[in-house]
This record gives sequence, structure tokens and C-alpha cells, in this order.
Amino acid sequence: MLVDQIRLTAAGAAAGTAVDLVKLGHDVVTMGAIGDDELGDFLLMILAKRGVDASRLVRRPGEQTAASILPIRPDGGRPSFHVPGANLGVTLADLDTETLLRARAIHLGGMDVTFGLGDPAFFELLDTARANGAVVTMDLLSELPDLLGMARAFLPHVDYVLPNESQVLLTTGAEDVESAARALLADGPRGVLVTLGEAGSLVVTEDGVRQVPALKTDVADTTGCGDAYCAGFITGLLHDQDVMTAARWGTAAAARVATGLGSDAGLTDLDSTLALL
Repeated sequence: MLVDQIRLTAAGAAAGTAVDLVKLGHDVVTMGAIGDDELGDFLLMILAKRGVDASRLVRRPGEQTAASILPIRPDGGRPSFHVPGANLGVTLADLDTETLLRARAIHLGGMDVTFGLGDPAFFELLDTARANGAVVTMDLLSELPDLLGMARAFLPHVDYVLPNESQVLLTTGAEDVESAARALLADGPRGVLVTLGEAGSLVVTEDGVRQVPALKTDVADTTGCGDAYCAGFITGLLHDQDVMTAARWGTAAAARVATGLGSDAGLTDLDSTLALL
């Protein structure tokens, strides 16, 4: 079967957001684990090409680098074939704590599938970073209730969590998105931002519940829109914007990514992204 295009990209709740953050003007260090396979070689190459500092990634002999195959449908939807990899075993010992404590922002991508970081010592590190002025955000990866439920242990130690609609419902067992978001807010973060696809996003904080509409765009592929939303939101916070403005910056970044194939397509820089607003 002939298709229009095939792309290999650094994607996912950590790598995808890291690449997008560089495009939006930030210096980015990524941490985690990869295998000693060819996929790991490729990931290091593509991260370096995109400007992400991948020197702290740990390579696990004999293990696989996490990867997904996404056959993109004409409407932009994406069924997924995914193989978990070396990140499943990441622990605090694999991280460069000095670099983390110097960061202005720490983004936790896929804590529901990084079992070894559910550690009181890591939570203490996050609390110290926040006390030093860093903002800590968290995104999720899976749609398995048991894994998502374990990720709730991180919530007292992060500022903002950014699940999608399915994840927030599965994590809490609530019947509607607003109730689910309020349940996560009660666990301790400053805000819960739920991405809702073409319906935009829902921002839930102590100040109330507000909707951010999606931006109209020609959708080619929705892969990575949530990761881009995280990058745009973090960028807004680092530019001293309020939560709602930062959410709109995230919406603009997601709209850019939706216009092309792959998790970083369409996103080039901050100015062209904000021009959508």
C-alpha cells in the first residue's frame, strides 16, 4: 500500500515535549533510559539534531528503547502499536539531581510507566526544586487504570498535571471530566489541565473551572498535540504568563503540530506559534 509520507521522530510525553520546548526557545536537558539498540542510536541522533541535550540519558545493555508505530488515518486519528522499553526501570540514581535543582522547569513525562520514580526520595527532590522556584509539570502516557492510579502519588509534588480526557476519567473513575479534574486537584497540584481534542482544554484551579477553545486548523495528524500543549503551557509560565494565558499558548502549539505528520511537525518558533492567537 502506498502512503503519502513516513517519518521517524523523537516523540512521547518526554522526548516530544523536549523537542517542542527547544523550538519554543528553551535550553532543554532530557533524562531517562534507552536501550543499546539501533533505536537508541537513532533517538540520540535526532535529539541532538533538534537541539536537546541528551547526554544524561542512561543506556541499558540488552534492553529495548521504547517505540511506537502510528498509522495515521485520513482524519488525523492514530491507532498505536507500542513497545515499552528501558524507561520502565528508571530510578532516582539514573538522574542528574544537580541539573534538576538548577532548572527553571521540570516536566515529568509518563510517570505512569516509569515505576522506579515513585520514590519518596524523588518526591523530596521535586519539593526541593519547587521551593527553589522551579515549576513542575506532569503528563501521562498510558490508558491503563492501574498504572494511572499509581501516578496519583506524584500529584502532591507537582504544580500542574496535564492529562487527556480519557486519562483523567480512567485515573479517577469519575463520570465526567470536570469531576475527575476536581478529584485530581484535591490531591495537591495547583492546577489540572485536561486536553479535549477538538473541544480544546479544561483548566481547573482553585479559582474555578474554565474552558479554552481549540484553534481552527487543517488537521493532518493529531500525534503529539498533547505534548506540544505541554510545551506551550510551560513556555507561557516561564514567560510569567497567568495560567489561562499559558493554556492558550499551549493550544497554539498544539494547533501548529496538528498541521503536519509527526509529533513536532508544523512547530517552528514561539513568534509564529503565538501569531495563531
